[in-house]
Amino acid sequence: MKVTLLTANMQKALSLLNHAVSQKNQLPILSTILLEATTEDIVLRSTDLEIGIETHVTATVESEGSMCIPAKPFTELVNSLSDESITLEAKEQSLHVQSKRTKSVFQIMSKDEFPSLYEEKGEKIATLEGKDITKGLQPVIFAASQDTSRPALSGILMKRTDDGFLLVATDGYRLSLKQYTIAGVTSEEQQYVIPARFFRELAMLKDDLKTIELYVASGSNQILFAQGGTVIVGRLIEADFPPYEKIIPSDFSVRVTFEREELQQAVKICSIFAKDAANIIKLSLKKDHIVVSSQSVSVGENTVNVEAQLHGEENEIAFNARYLHDVLGNIDAKEITFDMMGPLNPGVFRVANDESFLHLIMPIRVQG
Repeated sequence: MKVTLLTANMQKALSLLNHAVSQKNQLPILSTILLEATTEDIVLRSTDLEIGIETHVTATVESEGSMCIPAKPFTELVNSLSDESITLEAKEQSLHVQSKRTKSVFQIMSKDEFPSLYEEKGEKIATLEGKDITKGLQPVIFAASQDTSRPALSGILMKRTDDGFLLVATDGYRLSLKQYTIAGVTSEEQQYVIPARFFRELAMLKDDLKTIELYVASGSNQILFAQGGTVIVGRLIEADFPPYEKIIPSDFSVRVTFEREELQQAVKICSIFAKDAANIIKLSLKKDHIVVSSQSVSVGENTVNVEAQLHGEENEIAFNARYLHDVLGNIDAKEITFDMMGPLNPGVFRVANDESFLHLIMPIRVQG
């Protein structure tokens, strides 16, 4: 094998591929990147058995071939090069990397042990705009659980609907729901539980100018996103997503409207005092403002007033400060509404004048 390509193109590809390189010393082959030179370009693949990434890089191919190269040192070398192009040439059991001013030799492994990422893409179920992915996923994926011992809660429910799809994530204490109305949903209503990590990695495909195609391969229980010459593949979670509809309030007695950034700043200030008090922040809903407060026996107390418009009776409710910080930091909106029935019922945050999104947080019972 012998190929020549632009250094910048390889640097960009490696930045993407290293997200799927295993950081554990379980199998040596998983700490490598598979490089395959074809007649047209080179194909690079990486996997940690949870997700896999494949991408194509334009190159001048003098001779074809394939090999597995150690991901970390190879990436470090390529990222340190400032020359415009590099040449990769396989000689016996080594890869020679040469630029205008440097020459390096890497030991390589056979591609025979490298796991196959996918056999087929499967059924194409949607075509998404790049801008919808990069802008629209964040308000949902942060609510998924980080605890993989509860598989369903570490995933995101993706349900196909007549006019698009619905995403739902919950960790048992909070829940995010977003309805996406899009063209290009291609088959009957179905639902899948997809690892939240898969969506986080998907955010790397930030080319707003290119559409993203979504495939589900039922036979291998895999989901794939493809954009241009890049494919990200993951395995669907085989667990039942909790019946989230049952915990979403159907009615509310209090609605308050406020500016997101003002409440976000108030929560940030009150978090200083909440750290030593179980991280609790209280929201007292008044006629024309919200009193955001926290107190600690060892530190002191703090209150911040936030302008707001209240519809209904005055009330109060307490939340974990981190949950408030997360929802306010992951929504890109100027004005937010908050609905509640009482201090022991879930509170629901919505984007003003947007019924497609809601975020629910379970309250904390406080004394006094």
